[in-house]
Amino acid sequence: MLESDVVFLNHGSFGACPRPVFEEYQRIQRRLEAQPVRFLQRELRPLMAEARASLAGFLDVGAADLVFVTNPTYAVNAIARSLGLDRDDEIVTSNHEYGACRNVWQFAEQRSGCSVVEVPLDVTIGTDEQFVEQVFAGVTERTRLIFLSHITSATALTLPVAAVCSRARDLGILTLIDGAHAPGQIDLAVRSVGADFYVGACHKWMCAPKGTSFLWARPEVQHLIEPFVVGWGWGDHQSIFRGSDFLDAFEWLGTHDPSAVLTVPTAIEFQREHDWPTVRSACHQRAVDLIERTSALDRVRGVHDDARFSQMALLELLPMNDRTAADRGHAVDAVSLKNRLYDELRIEVPVTTWTSPAGDTRTFVRASIQAYNTDADLDALIEALEILLK
Repeated sequence: MLESDVVFLNHGSFGACPRPVFEEYQRIQRRLEAQPVRFLQRELRPLMAEARASLAGFLDVGAADLVFVTNPTYAVNAIARSLGLDRDDEIVTSNHEYGACRNVWQFAEQRSGCSVVEVPLDVTIGTDEQFVEQVFAGVTERTRLIFLSHITSATALTLPVAAVCSRARDLGILTLIDGAHAPGQIDLAVRSVGADFYVGACHKWMCAPKGTSFLWARPEVQHLIEPFVVGWGWGDHQSIFRGSDFLDAFEWLGTHDPSAVLTVPTAIEFQREHDWPTVRSACHQRAVDLIERTSALDRVRGVHDDARFSQMALLELLPMNDRTAADRGHAVDAVSLKNRLYDELRIEVPVTTWTSPAGDTRTFVRASIQAYNTDADLDALIEALEILLK
């Protein structure tokens, strides 16, 4: 459904919904509006259970341990506010995390007095073992929780989070993994990650409608999560769901439109029908090709090796006449370049800045490659960078 005159290389931000999935979304909305009372009070519970079961199978988790939320940031907020953090607690995270979620922990730090320890990691993180050692260099006896992305937003890195979760469990430290970019982009069995809490988006790489995400929690820690919104789903009275306090507290918040959530089975079936593992593999190869082809440009270089990224290719834009990026005095203006790419050439792609552990600002283009992208899209981006970076 994307506009045909736009080169859309930004699936990672908000996704893009296939037409059959969107048509199911609209069909459910019409069904809701035809008889809202019947739909919300009589029909919604089994429909939600069906959608939850479908997603649980896709993620390899128990359906009772999974709730739908509007986005991963909402879920991170719910957990952060439930933990009863105080000045004796530390949260360990990294400098690669999504900005909105970094704000959550900074807010918690200001309100509760807890300490947020941001481990400085480079875009080249080394082996899994080296990464784990870097993370745990920030851990102390006060560490209450480790928060990391499965696939980072700013730097498109796939982090070895399972190894971190395993070591944290041995030390009695809670783990929360932000998997916003993982479902639909990589093979994902959430239980095998070993986290206490895992949050993810269905509206990105799973291609469901916007506002469709999930929060999964191990049964042993579900009691720690308090309802983010207190409504009909809380208390001893009869609510619509009454499956468990965990389900009720998150899935019935009052009048809302659940249509996007209820399309998740259709989105999963769409990918199954189109052999999505093969699609993902082809997209990854196209991302590899993009990195290889842009390496011929004077001021662009690919950042990651094959094993650390999937469908988002990270291209670093170097300062003028500086292939080694040793002197960053003439760095690229990220905002200006992003605006020119779209306004002049109709290329939708994020251009971002990121601060390295050394304190210097690095500029990246993060190109998402999805099933609808073609070689012509890559050609357009390469030609645009060649022209504009001059």
